[in-house]
Amino acid sequence: MLDQTTDLDRTFQALADGSRRTMLERLTSGPASVSALAEPLAMSLAAVVQHVQVLEACGLVRTEKVGRTRMCRIEPAGMTAAEQWISDRRRGWQDRLDRLGDLLADATPREERP
Repeated sequence: MLDQTTDLDRTFQALADGSRRTMLERLTSGPASVSALAEPLAMSLAAVVQHVQVLEACGLVRTEKVGRTRMCRIEPAGMTAAEQWISDRRRGWQDRLDRLGDLLADATPREERP
């Protein structure tokens, strides 16, 4: 359980940065070089490499060296834990709101109901 929590923390920490989200958004269109990921960002190539390393460490991105170019691609399975966590929370919130709605409907006198 601790490893899963640590992985989830890393994923959310990676997603908390707007530049990394921009890189992930670009990678949804297909693989890209680190240089291509750097183009729209106002930062050095070295900073982009560090961001890519964070994304790779938490499993959101996979990289490989092709000749002299480092290519990046999105790793869809990397989002699974975050998606599951969000889905579980959403389900719990919806259940609570449904119960609250039922309680409020039961508490409202019939003549006041629409």
